[in-house]
Amino acid sequence: MSTNDEALPFNFTLEVRDRCLCLHVQRAARALARRFDDVLRPFDLTNGQFSLLMSLNRPQPPTIGEIAQLLAMDRTTLTANLKPLERRKLLLIVVDEKDRRSRRLLITDAGRKLLGAAIGVWRRTHDEIDALLGASPEQLREELVRLTEA
Repeated sequence: MSTNDEALPFNFTLEVRDRCLCLHVQRAARALARRFDDVLRPFDLTNGQFSLLMSLNRPQPPTIGEIAQLLAMDRTTLTANLKPLERRKLLLIVVDEKDRRSRRLLITDAGRKLLGAAIGVWRRTHDEIDALLGASPEQLREELVRLTEA
């Protein structure tokens, strides 16, 4: 009786473990997410909620579609993520005056205040992570953006 060991040798598993960018980026993303979730917990925010709220802090209120694209989320997932922040009155979802079919996202004063309180912890955590990355964290960010846009 033949086994799968012959069709897929263990050294393939080791190659994927050691070489797979997707695996390494996913693992790093999870570790970063946990780290930021931990430091943002006193503000009753997750790292995703922090990023979402921060993406609304702009001169003109963005549409749901603009934020979905920025955060690389589908609109349904984004809408689900907006609901708890809306219930906490950290943002408002309003009808676009120019296109009644579209919705715009407004950060509230409470949302801005919460981000202002959390930004120091976010900066310190980023400084710690940048130090762990060594010589060029900015180069890593640029390369990740390039991969995202490719």
